[in-house]
Amino acid sequence: MDADKAILLSQLTDVFPYILAITAVAVGGWVITTWLRIKHGYPLENSWGRAIHPHTDKESQERIKLLTTENAQLRAELGSVKDRLETIERIVTDQPLRLAKEIDQLALDKGGHA
Repeated sequence: MDADKAILLSQLTDVFPYILAITAVAVGGWVITTWLRIKHGYPLENSWGRAIHPHTDKESQERIKLLTTENAQLRAELGSVKDRLETIERIVTDQPLRLAKEIDQLALDKGGHA
């Protein structure tokens, strides 16, 4: 029986470095993943999927609501500015041709009546 125990102990000491390496890699991966989530602003969750960081409170929710409203207003204003820019571009590109035709027409009218 002592020989069996010695063999078992020998096998365990042979396997122990591998178990230790696997555990170290798993813990290291968890630490790196958590660090990356924090760095890039992803919420941290517990084992039940509930966010533990960042905490959401009334102030944060109100701030998100205000930013969402401001974002919608800015998008609407940007759409208005785009429409105005299109109109200005059309005036700038169309006006010289139309103006030249009107001047030629006026010159013909003046020349024809004289």
